[in-house]
Amino acid sequence: MRALFVADLHLAEERPEATAALLAFLAGPARKAEALYILGDLFEYWAGDDDGDAPLNRRIADTLRALAQGGTPVHFMAGNRDFLLGEAYAAQAGMALLPDPFPLVLGKTRMLLSHGDILCTDDLPYQAYRRQVRDPAWQAAFLARPLAERKAFIEDLRRRSEVGKREKAMAIMDVNRAAVEALLREHGYPTLIHGHTHRPACHEHLVDGHACQRWVLADWHATARYLAFDGECFRTGELAV
Repeated sequence: MRALFVADLHLAEERPEATAALLAFLAGPARKAEALYILGDLFEYWAGDDDGDAPLNRRIADTLRALAQGGTPVHFMAGNRDFLLGEAYAAQAGMALLPDPFPLVLGKTRMLLSHGDILCTDDLPYQAYRRQVRDPAWQAAFLARPLAERKAFIEDLRRRSEVGKREKAMAIMDVNRAAVEALLREHGYPTLIHGHTHRPACHEHLVDGHACQRWVLADWHATARYLAFDGECFRTGELAV
C-alpha cells in the first residue's frame, strides 16, 4: 500500500480493545504501507505533552516510533479531542505533525486531508469553541495550569459535551455541503479524506463541473476500519475491535 489513513481511534485506558486493535494494525497492515496518516482523535483527549509518560501514552508512542523506524513514516493531524498534542509528544512517537487541511500528492492522485471538524459549519457553538481553544494564547494559558487541573477540566468538558450532543440535531453535527465544496474548489478539486463525523462513506461531489470524491473515515468503536491507497485506487480494510 502506498498509504493508509485512519482517524477517530479515541484511545483511552477504559477502552483497551481499541488499543489492542491499534497494536494489531501497526504490527500488520501498517508495516506493509509506505506511509501512515492519522487524521485526528488518536486519543479520547489530550491534556498536554507532559502527560506523554502515562502508561497508555508511552506505549502508543513506543509502538508508533518503532513503526516509523522500521520504514513506515507516521503523520499526525490534530483532531478536536487531541488538538493539544504537540511537538514534544510527536517527537516521542516518531510522528510528523500536519496542518489542517493538508494537500498530498501520491502518484497522479491529488488529495486533501483534514480532520473534518472545520467542515461542520452548521454547528455554530462548536465552531466558536474551536476558535477559542485553537488560539495560541488560550493554549499557552491552559497548558500553564497543573496537569491534574487540566485533566479535571477536560473530563468536565467531555461530560457537558455528551449532554450537548443529545440536544443537537444530527444534521448539525455533519459536514456542511457548501463548506465541503468551497474547500474542494479552493484546493483545485482533489480527493478529500477526513474523519470526525463517525459516518464512514464515499461521497461524490460535482463542483464546478469537476467530479470529486470525499472519503469519510470510520471511528474505532465497533470496528477498526482504515482506508488504503495503492497508488491508483482506494479501498477499505477492517480489523476486529
